[in-house]
Amino acid sequence: MGYWRSLPLLLLLLMRLLSCNSQSGRNVKTNVCKWCDITYPVCEDQVCYSNCGLSSYCEKPEEICVSIWKQDNESVRVSTLCHNPQMPVENVMIPKYNTSQCVMVRQHNEDGIFYICGCVDEQECNDKLIFENHTNGYSMLQSKEIIPVAAISLLPPLLVAIVIIVTFYLCRTHRQRRRSKEWAQNQTQHHTLPESSRATGYEGISSVYVDNHSAVHSACASNIDYGTELLPIELDARVGKGQFAEVWRAKLKRASSSDQYETVAVKIFPCEEYASWRNESQIFWDANFKHVDILQFLAAEERHLGLQKEYWLITAYHSQGNLKDYLSRNILSWRDLQKIAGSIVNGVAHLHSDYTPCGHPKIPIAHRDIKSTNILMKSGQECVLCDFGIALRLDPSLTVEEFANSGQVGTARYMAPEVLESRVNLEDLESFKQMDVYSMALVLWEIASRCDVIGEVKSYELPFQAKIREQLCMEIMRDIVLHGRGRPEIPSNWLVHQGMHFFCDTITECWDHDPEARLTAHCVAERLNLIAQTDCDDILNNNSIDNETNKMGCPREESQNSNKDIQ
Repeated sequence: MGYWRSLPLLLLLLMRLLSCNSQSGRNVKTNVCKWCDITYPVCEDQVCYSNCGLSSYCEKPEEICVSIWKQDNESVRVSTLCHNPQMPVENVMIPKYNTSQCVMVRQHNEDGIFYICGCVDEQECNDKLIFENHTNGYSMLQSKEIIPVAAISLLPPLLVAIVIIVTFYLCRTHRQRRRSKEWAQNQTQHHTLPESSRATGYEGISSVYVDNHSAVHSACASNIDYGTELLPIELDARVGKGQFAEVWRAKLKRASSSDQYETVAVKIFPCEEYASWRNESQIFWDANFKHVDILQFLAAEERHLGLQKEYWLITAYHSQGNLKDYLSRNILSWRDLQKIAGSIVNGVAHLHSDYTPCGHPKIPIAHRDIKSTNILMKSGQECVLCDFGIALRLDPSLTVEEFANSGQVGTARYMAPEVLESRVNLEDLESFKQMDVYSMALVLWEIASRCDVIGEVKSYELPFQAKIREQLCMEIMRDIVLHGRGRPEIPSNWLVHQGMHFFCDTITECWDHDPEARLTAHCVAERLNLIAQTDCDDILNNNSIDNETNKMGCPREESQNSNKDIQ
């Protein structure tokens, strides 16, 4: 009986002995590896794990544990398996597998880049994935994990910021609509309310105006009066909008009891652009600034309508618009070109001059933003310069630091090479004039491109428009003008006409890369006067233009010495 009772116990001990022997024998012969087709790894403390829940004995003793790490645009995947290192996997051989650690090695095949590692002598050694310096797989996985967390954590402040921006935008648009409505109501009531009642709607009013009856051509007389009442102006329609202000066509009543009015232009600056309004007003207020080729100034006003504050400049109105729009609509004759170019050059020469036409001393002025949209067309094929918001008085009493603080200004398309390179010689006031001459040369090229004496007149183009098809920026202009020394093209057919040939030579000398080599505005004015006074047939036969130019003393090396205006 005792024998039969101990039989089950003996059988159990025998089974455990056989199991241990079998397991120890297998461990000696084969490796135990993680084995999953696809898993998504996890990382902790800068160590990544395969996240595979299945393990298996390798069938053959020569097989090792292998892990393959792949990444696509959406996720990171790991495959774990047993594999013979003498055979390729993923079309590559397994490097560095005689170790107990699974160290990932970068590989690539026709499917792209992946990481692979092999290891032996330790159970499930392909579960712990090691990247050298923790710079590859770990960072890739961490970025995948961090991006959603960061997005979730940033969502609340982002929503708050969006709400604030939308609220600010709605408030601003509401204020603009209210201001437009008030303007419309104000202008509707203008004909029914007496002028005194209209003026009382403004608080803190101030006005400085020029006598309208003074002769525009009398640049030597000071006709500026100072008043405290606003001019009786009714806004009509907006005709332009720039970086700093809007331009309106308006009606200026000649007398409060009269229905007669004069059409004027009103440039309206918001309160944020007070500095630009103040600078332009101060330039206009100088009696010596007046000139037939400079926009006529009438008044500068500060206006209050409720809580709104605006700054107005009232000037003469020119219905033909700016030069750019005029050139795009019209083809010029040779006579038209002479009159338009002459008025522009004379205006610039007046700005740059140290004297008025009457010989009185004046402070030179650099416009700093000469372009075809800042030139207005008058009747009679003549122009006036406008928009002096960033103009600079070249007062010798100012220091280099004060000139330096004036900044890099202007329009990129019309900037001189030294401005694009930020190497303007601030110690020489002529440098600012030379910048204007370069910009003026580009405007003269625009005029020449629309003149019928060149032969076939193509559609109007801005300077460099043929070279710049994408969005214009400072870097593109530096590449073209500064590094490539590029300029607008002057085709050979332009040079057939002798007068145009001389005109183009003058343009070329004005946009010279070396500022010191450029002509002055005064010398250009003298050359245009010579063209107007000389018969082109005589020029062709007698070559008289070169002789007359030398008599004037305006070759490039001497062009800096001219001091007087050309009228």
